[in-house]
Amino acid sequence: MPQPTKHIVFDVVGTCVSFDAYYQRIESVLGPQLHHHTITAQHFGFTWQTAAELEFTFLSISGSYKPYKDVLRGIFYRTLSLCGVAEPRQIATDEQREQCIEGYSNLELRPGCKEAFEYLRENGFVVWCFTTGDIQRVSSYFERAGVQMPLENIVTCDEGGVAKPALAAYESVYKRFGVEDVKWFAAAHLWDVAAATKVGFRGAWSAVYEKEACLDVFSDAKLEVLADSLVDMSRAIVDKSQ
Repeated sequence: MPQPTKHIVFDVVGTCVSFDAYYQRIESVLGPQLHHHTITAQHFGFTWQTAAELEFTFLSISGSYKPYKDVLRGIFYRTLSLCGVAEPRQIATDEQREQCIEGYSNLELRPGCKEAFEYLRENGFVVWCFTTGDIQRVSSYFERAGVQMPLENIVTCDEGGVAKPALAAYESVYKRFGVEDVKWFAAAHLWDVAAATKVGFRGAWSAVYEKEACLDVFSDAKLEVLADSLVDMSRAIVDKSQ
């Protein structure tokens, strides 16, 4: 009988790539204006992206799905205002907003991502990506770094119009694989892994982004692997899949 196929699905933004280039772009475009209000570029960038993720998720839950990039664009001035800028349109323009958003296209792979993918493939895994981003932008991250990632193995929430962490989003990926196949989900967002395990994925988390797992918050997460680096995570996944 044929052996079951081993699959591993990675989150992309935050896990495979870091946000450093996005924060650096905000600093180069709006740094002086933000500093005048005692706001750092990284703090604003994190607040902006987190607020966008919240609205993106709420829109999906309420049946009004919109692509993440559109949500990010739409709440730019609101986020500046809530960060303490009384007149946000006096310190930033639509053109500057677009320049900041373009920073998302310049994100770079984290150290060890290429090696982790290679190690998993050498040990019989098919590597997939599941993202809230668009396929063109996400695929460019890997292309620039010289990492093989077939377009057919990149799945976006845009396809089904359902955002993570809705269980239906993970189920749409899970059901692509055979019943007897080995199916892992790996991410640096613990909420992401925790949700994926609820539909049947085996869960792996890396500390490269969040640093702290906060397991008291995610107490029902069914995690088999918690690791510091992406390479350590991939090695642990292979060991547990023997």
